[in-house]
Amino acid sequence: MRQPSRLSAAFTLIEVLLVLIILVILGSLAANVFTGTQDQANIKSTIIQIGFIEGAIDRYRLEMNRYPDKLTDLWEEPSDSDEAQRWGAAYMEKVDEDNWGNSYQYDSEGDKNPNKYDLWSYGPDGEDGTEDDIGNWENG
Repeated sequence: MRQPSRLSAAFTLIEVLLVLIILVILGSLAANVFTGTQDQANIKSTIIQIGFIEGAIDRYRLEMNRYPDKLTDLWEEPSDSDEAQRWGAAYMEKVDEDNWGNSYQYDSEGDKNPNKYDLWSYGPDGEDGTEDDIGNWENG
């Protein structure tokens, strides 16, 4: 019986490098796919959170006969005794930040919703007034 030569039993350096290059390419493609998925999930989650906040704002308006001046009015009891009687209880738990670590923005005057209020997140870039802002004028 013939034994395999020593050279044919091992991988060459070129073969090993080729396999590593292919693995790096596949890994980078997978990372791009998962990164895009996470961004989309954060955007959808923010849209849902804005919807929850809108519900609390609308309940506040029904009981208080006006929109809140600021978001903290939804979870902090008013100091005015007449309003405190109508207020009853918190309309929602405290809202800290969106998925990118920024506070939700609220304008009771509503520049983009003239007959309502504006509620928005700065979106992924964290800057106000850019294309990726996520607001209630986009959600309904």
